[in-house]
Amino acid sequence: MIIILIKYLKYYFQTSNFFINFTFRAIISLLTSFIISLYITPYFIIFFQKKKYSQVIRLDGPKSHFKKNNIPTMGGIIILISFITSVIFWSDLYNPYLWYVLITVLFYALVGFIDDYYKIILDNSIGLVIYEKIFLQTIITITIITLFYINNTEKSSLQFIIPFFKNIKIYLNFITYLIISYLIILWISNSVNLTDGLDGMAIISVILVVFGLAFLSYITGDIQYSKYFHLPYLKYTKELVIICTTIIGSGLGFLWFNTYPATIFMGDIGSLSLGSAIGIITVLIRQEILLLIMGGIFLFESLSVIIQVFFYKYKKYRVFLMAPIHHHFELKGHLEPHIVIRFGIISLILLLITLSILKVS
Repeated sequence: MIIILIKYLKYYFQTSNFFINFTFRAIISLLTSFIISLYITPYFIIFFQKKKYSQVIRLDGPKSHFKKNNIPTMGGIIILISFITSVIFWSDLYNPYLWYVLITVLFYALVGFIDDYYKIILDNSIGLVIYEKIFLQTIITITIITLFYINNTEKSSLQFIIPFFKNIKIYLNFITYLIISYLIILWISNSVNLTDGLDGMAIISVILVVFGLAFLSYITGDIQYSKYFHLPYLKYTKELVIICTTIIGSGLGFLWFNTYPATIFMGDIGSLSLGSAIGIITVLIRQEILLLIMGGIFLFESLSVIIQVFFYKYKKYRVFLMAPIHHHFELKGHLEPHIVIRFGIISLILLLITLSILKVS
């Protein structure tokens, strides 16, 4: 919006380009979303407490979680408000990639809202049945990816990038592109949802992964840097940095209240929408493999659930005391803050490994 406004004023008056400077917008968008999130969260906590929109704890979960039963949930609404407000104000609204991200996030947030609402109304920890959730996510994802493929004008945006083999150019047809994009978006959105089980753990990992995506978006959207890192140049991806910095700001503001002991939880409306943002940005910048490394915590969490379900179903054997794996460590006697910090350290290490791979590839 600020870009449209400055261009309009410049047409009639002699105005400065300072406010549309990319670096300025990246920094100020982060600060804007952070301040909004920080300011409005206490009001939402009070509102949710009055409405009794509280977290419903799973009965088979760790007993230490029962004390969280009255803590407000659906805090993802706060993240969305601060995120969308800052993006609309500081982003280039003419950029088509911006709208693919926003539309994906909003529809996934709607699925998360329905899921949270069912949990609160029905007073259970299940919400939407898994098949219902996957069905809704599938419709959204296939629609968005198909629209992108149809309207895409850049051949390089359909390239599948393999680290260490960047001279090998693999261009995807519609079916292959759809399958890869679909799997990435569904996997990461639901993995963030699974990781959101301890105070501050999911949002810390999200912030670190999104920081990595901001870096990748910047270099793929710059001709010189993309050549230096041997990545295809994608002219619209640089603006995704503003999306990423806004998510980081919103996440930091939310983490202020979500850190142990949390006074509010993001709920599925937060975890699904944030996960979908990571997924669609990854697809747009063509870095699916790097996401698997950078988002290793999310990969471990989802794999622990798959392993647990598989072995229990076919072998009647539990590999972990409880899945996702962070609950396993809880039941092993590790303190919640320790698990969160250690998982955060692992996320940071994985981010650094990813960036080092990017440099040497």
